[in-house]
Amino acid sequence: MSARAEFDRLRVVLVATRNPLNIGAAARAMSNFGFLRLRVVNPYEMAFREARSAVGASALLASAEVFKSVSDAVADCTLVVGTTAVGTREVRHPVRRLEDGARIIRKRLPSSQVALLFGSERVGLSNEDLSHCHWLMRIPAREEHRSVNLGQAVAICLYELARKSTAARPAEKQKLATAGEVERVNDVLLDALRACGYLKPRSAAPTQEKVRRLVRRLHLSVSDAEAWLGMLRQILWKLRSGKGPL
Repeated sequence: MSARAEFDRLRVVLVATRNPLNIGAAARAMSNFGFLRLRVVNPYEMAFREARSAVGASALLASAEVFKSVSDAVADCTLVVGTTAVGTREVRHPVRRLEDGARIIRKRLPSSQVALLFGSERVGLSNEDLSHCHWLMRIPAREEHRSVNLGQAVAICLYELARKSTAARPAEKQKLATAGEVERVNDVLLDALRACGYLKPRSAAPTQEKVRRLVRRLHLSVSDAEAWLGMLRQILWKLRSGKGPL
């Protein structure tokens, strides 16, 4: 597979961006390094419209896909990676340095679609956003000034990914489940946990996010996801019908 075909499998996802200049800078960085698949989640409408209508705005911005949720934006991807400055924030995901994370992403691109998430300029990715990620990646910046401008962050990450292409490497044999397929497993698991009384009917968001993180860490293949979905649906049916022991 050529480097261009590999790069086409990466989805750069901007979440709740507010500054048109940053949106434009991110799009230019993508174009510079050959990554042309941009997705935007709940953008600040005026800023996104301004970025798209700016003089010299690229076709990449014009073709950007807009989604209402992170879940929808990453549904067709088998690896979802969030970016973070970390700092004093407590996160419950594995956090990898840029060079280490980029190496893993490069290995996956020949066989899988990968989503790389960037949060808003003000608050970054929320805990709910992060719950859709398999792991997080950080740029090794100075301790006293960890936060990096959105446009710069996109450029640095994409440069590291473009620096060493894995075009000559064979694709992975096992086909991994997409984020959408894994989310279906997660949804049925949550229903089963509620039905058996482990979770309350309206459990707090942090608990649901914890379950999602646990499911993501399984790295299910397509066949495994189908098997888990079948088993969980049967368990859920038994719990709801009350027809005999499990």
